[in-house]
Amino acid sequence: MDVDFIFKIAAIGIIVAVLNQILSRAGKDEYAMVTTLAGLVAVLVMLVPRISSLFDTIKSVFGL
Repeated sequence: MDVDFIFKIAAIGIIVAVLNQILSRAGKDEYAMVTTLAGLVAVLVMLVPRISSLFDTIKSVFGL
């Protein structure tokens, strides 16, 4: 994995955490939850191709 990829995930996490705190303190808890879910979905969309590549590599290593 590239260090750049890890930094992207960390940046998304920091942005989502800050937005969550701001929205929670403003009394917009529903929007805070939606923001958190959107951040989670964004990270999962970024991770799915990497996990797929990992499984393909494992299959080729073990000849499955």
